Amino acid sequence: MWLLIGLLFCPEAASLLLHNFCIYHIDAPGHELGADVISSDEPLLCVDDIADQVAEVLDFFGLKEVLCLGVTAGAYILTLFAMKYKERVLGLILVTPICRAPSWAEWLYNKVLMNLLYFYGMCSLLKECLLQRYFSKELRGSVQGAESDIILTCRRLLDERQSLNVMRFLQAINVRQDLTEGLKNLQCKTLIFAGESSPFHDESVYMSTKIDRKICALVEVQACGSLVTEEHPNSMIFPLECFLMGFGYQRQQYFASSSSNGSNPASPSGNHSCIAPELLSPASLGIKLKPIRTRVDV
Repeated sequence: MWLLIGLLFCPEAASLLLHNFCIYHIDAPGHELGADVISSDEPLLCVDDIADQVAEVLDFFGLKEVLCLGVTAGAYILTLFAMKYKERVLGLILVTPICRAPSWAEWLYNKVLMNLLYFYGMCSLLKECLLQRYFSKELRGSVQGAESDIILTCRRLLDERQSLNVMRFLQAINVRQDLTEGLKNLQCKTLIFAGESSPFHDESVYMSTKIDRKICALVEVQACGSLVTEEHPNSMIFPLECFLMGFGYQRQQYFASSSSNGSNPASPSGNHSCIAPELLSPASLGIKLKPIRTRVDV
């Protein structure tokens, strides 16, 4: 959940997301806070298994259709889920996603990370390697020796994860399949954010070119690493709002009014939505997702 903290703590995002949606957060197996170490006797999961587990979670909560938001490897899993369960995914919001099999460089780098996790756990060197993947150099660069709150929080949350469980997930991601062919048949509307300083930026751009232009939009965020949700969440607000308007969702907007009986304008009974419900349908809004490629300056 910490990958979305920055976004959800933006007041503008909260009025848009929390007003319209009930949010279900799905962790990778063994990544939830307080998780026990997964037994070595348990078989290793592949990415298909993890995508199927998403369907099991939806079944458990009785959810038939969902909008999905995923970051990097999580975006890959949700994209795979959308391919396998087309009827259950209304739309995808992907933050610096990956879609191809790992390159030799990434594969070798992941092997180094897995060895560090196995022999040394969540050590300082490993955390530095992960931070380089997550955030831009500008954010990681300390000012007078003091790290930003985002970096400090990330370090603390990494310490709370079971290193062997993280290693198992990394093993699954390191043997992932190429989704390129499947992207051509993706049916749901898709919004992609790509941090320009992320090592996966080029892959995110590549992914946007393989999805039907009629249903896919790309937003590149300058001076930002992989975790756009944490580093520059404000840059996501307007594209998200436009994207969700295509489904009939609007930001929460209220105006205060005093009734003839003298009700308190600040009370819930004195507040009314500025937008009539019948105007919130996509047809009434007359909005379609355009095949845009946008660059956001921050």
